[in-house]
Amino acid sequence: MANNVSVESARSIPKNADAIGIPVGVTGTVPRQLGLSRSALSEHGFDGKVGQTLVVPSSNGPTLVAVGIGDARKATAATVRRSAAALARATARRSHVVTNLVDAVSLDARTAAQAAVEGFVLASYRYTDLKSGVTNPAITLTLVASGARAKGCDSGVDRGRATSSAAWTARDLANTPPAYLTARMLADRAVTLAKESGLEVEVFDNDKLAVMGCGGLLGVNRGSTEPARMVKLTYTPSGAASGHLVMVGKGITYDSGGISLKPSDAMHANMKMDMSGAAAVLSAMSALKALRCRAKVTGYLMCTDNRPSGSALAMGDVLTFRNGKTAEIHNTDAEGRLVLADGLSLGTESKPDAMIDIATLTGACLAALGTKIAGVLGTSDSFIDQVRGAAERADEPVWQLPLERDYRRLLDSNVADMRNIGGPYAGAITAALFLAEFTGEVPWAHLDIAGPMNVDGDDGWLSRGATGFGTRLLIDLALNFTKPRR
Repeated sequence: MANNVSVESARSIPKNADAIGIPVGVTGTVPRQLGLSRSALSEHGFDGKVGQTLVVPSSNGPTLVAVGIGDARKATAATVRRSAAALARATARRSHVVTNLVDAVSLDARTAAQAAVEGFVLASYRYTDLKSGVTNPAITLTLVASGARAKGCDSGVDRGRATSSAAWTARDLANTPPAYLTARMLADRAVTLAKESGLEVEVFDNDKLAVMGCGGLLGVNRGSTEPARMVKLTYTPSGAASGHLVMVGKGITYDSGGISLKPSDAMHANMKMDMSGAAAVLSAMSALKALRCRAKVTGYLMCTDNRPSGSALAMGDVLTFRNGKTAEIHNTDAEGRLVLADGLSLGTESKPDAMIDIATLTGACLAALGTKIAGVLGTSDSFIDQVRGAAERADEPVWQLPLERDYRRLLDSNVADMRNIGGPYAGAITAALFLAEFTGEVPWAHLDIAGPMNVDGDDGWLSRGATGFGTRLLIDLALNFTKPRR
């Protein structure tokens, strides 16, 4: 589904606007244009808090919408994003929405404009590809900024277009049912996106993966009638690079659990989203050239489904990975770490300055941090600090969990280098410890996005369904990447 929201900036309100969002803070003067006093607003339950809206119909002009911005002097990108999202929902039936949200806050104009675009566009998202007779109408958003803030607004709009479009793409991919997005189809989509966005791309089929020794990806793929695919994406900046960052994404296009079959519940139905990590890497990398990223970035998408069949991976089997290490399988539903292991091994071979993997990996992380927060673990606090900074700026929250080395013994195996699970406790940590075996000396961070991959209902800039979580975080990480301390 194409992004149906176009965004522009202007110095004044266009005459063809059919809705105008008017920012109102919790204190200060209410804009005269709104035609209501603060007491009148209060009588209608509106007091200017972030995310509040009040629609004021007009008989002979555009509809006016009061948009709460809280304390304008303390506005952050997150609050602007949320306010813009509220405006999008309040004007969902309008074709041309205008707001001077950028001028209304003390935040620098570029940051405010980017956040406003992201909030409005992502709140407007709907996956309707498979609904008969349903189309998403075209919407135009105009951000009005005047004087010295106009140039910053223009720049922020450009950035917001790129970041929100990338997150939109990630949502589309993750919302697509498995029959419509097999590993081969995902690889084909990656090739198309790469060509459109200035990336080098290589696709590896099962025969090539076997020659390369990628036993983890091929092991998970054994139960499927669909072949696996690994996609390697490369972004190389013009001029000297500020460093080399590797991103590895879990691309399980459907996860039944394999022989360790998942229960038939609502979460099982969402296992089409188990490729959200690969979707985030692909979508993030597609924005790097447009945003003039200065770091070299290499991405690996590890794509297959995980199904039960007569040829499927069995408990007790042993797999050999790209780096030569072996793992005894004690749960075929712990498959994400198996495909990531090969990707991390390949990434390590290029001796990058840092690596990050992103995956809907463990229910344990969901249980620990809930549906709003991703877990981050790794071997480099310096690099994790960069990840946390990017998460804060993107409003995609993460929380660092300890990579407790003493728990490594829980992965001990009698017949192989390790087992693929560590027992009933600390599942997010033992999964990360498994992945750490494939990172060598490279500074590395692991993002477990099992919790925030999906939302059940609209919430701020999040729209029901797949969230595209991690896409804008990875973009910000790449744009601000510096070589971490080793």
